[in-house]
Amino acid sequence: MTAAKKSALLILVVALAAGAGYYFYQKRAAAGPETRYKTEALGRGEVTQTVSANGTLNPVTLVSVGTQVSGTVKSLYVDFNDEVKEGQILAELDDSTLAAQVRQSDASVANAEAALTLARVSEKRMQELFRQEYVSRQELDQATATRASAEAQTNLARAQNDRDRANLRYSVIRSPVSGVVVDRQVDIGQTVAASFQTPTLFKIAQDMTEMQIYTTFAEADIGPIRVDQPVRFNVDAFPNRSFQGKVKQLRLNPTTQQNVVTYNVVVAVDNPEQILLPGMTAYVAITVAQKKDALLVPNTALRFKPPETEKSAEKSETAAPPAGGGSTNSAGSANSANSAGAAGAASAPGAAGNGPPAGGERRSKRDTGSGTVYVLDGKVIKPVKVRTGITDSRFTEVVSGELKEDDKVIVGENLPAAAAPESSSTFRMRLF
Repeated sequence: MTAAKKSALLILVVALAAGAGYYFYQKRAAAGPETRYKTEALGRGEVTQTVSANGTLNPVTLVSVGTQVSGTVKSLYVDFNDEVKEGQILAELDDSTLAAQVRQSDASVANAEAALTLARVSEKRMQELFRQEYVSRQELDQATATRASAEAQTNLARAQNDRDRANLRYSVIRSPVSGVVVDRQVDIGQTVAASFQTPTLFKIAQDMTEMQIYTTFAEADIGPIRVDQPVRFNVDAFPNRSFQGKVKQLRLNPTTQQNVVTYNVVVAVDNPEQILLPGMTAYVAITVAQKKDALLVPNTALRFKPPETEKSAEKSETAAPPAGGGSTNSAGSANSANSAGAAGAASAPGAAGNGPPAGGERRSKRDTGSGTVYVLDGKVIKPVKVRTGITDSRFTEVVSGELKEDDKVIVGENLPAAAAPESSSTFRMRLF
């Protein structure tokens, strides 16, 4: 195929594509609003507003069991998921060193008691000799001091003995509460060292029939949350089942991450079947407002905007003349004209209220309680401003405005995507 034929074929393809686009554009323009747009009639019903967040399920009381003495794990008596009672033995450490320290302190106590007995006898003898004037007062005082020192040494030896016996008892690890072992972090033969921080050997959940969800809410959602509000949540383990709870605590300690302030919320959950397990992710929804027999507008209607409105807004922005009306033949003349126009506008009386600020900057107030919907009145599309109330994922309450029940609001377009002027053709032709 020659280059001339290829060029002619390419021109033909471009012409066909342009003709098809023009045809679909004319077809869309000829379509009436009643067939071009999808509408939905307004009605009344119940709307519930919720705030959502993710959280983690945890037992109400989770006790970390550690050890106060160092040693090697000699025996283990419980494992994961075992139920234990208060005071039950969980593990034992090798007590050889601790038992030797107890025997050594026992000997120290016996030695101190023997010295104390001798000191008491010596003091009594000195008192008899002093009455008979065979010894001096200084010798009697020295015997009394020796007896007092022996008593102090005996008390010290007994205290050390009590400490060593307590350490020997600590080599036997017992459960401080009744519950279920949810974590075991040691094995037989492992050495644990108790220094400044007590090592954790077991974690025991005291009562699995009552759980808590620890979740966080942003400051924008925390306002309507109150204690005892009902909570609905789901977990991935049971996707088709919804669980209930209630707000137990709203903690006043804020956390700021990446300029977002969040607050911790604790949700109390009953778990009589014990199917909710620690660590599960809970998808929490808290009901903060509810209205019955409210006039409801679809959320899609509040988001919808006719293409003609967007195009006219763009044209009005691009067609606005430069401030001052100066010539744009050269960069220097345009700048000087614009500067003069801006200076004149600033000096004119009342100029501040006659348009946007200098530089074309547009300012709009954020109004989260209002919106605009488009109503199909016969063949005319009419914008209607409304004040909105609470909302859910589908509908929003209409508080005031010109809307009434059974009005048809536009929620989208009916024409297929291929008929839209902005859609591109998928036709491709390969040139050999």
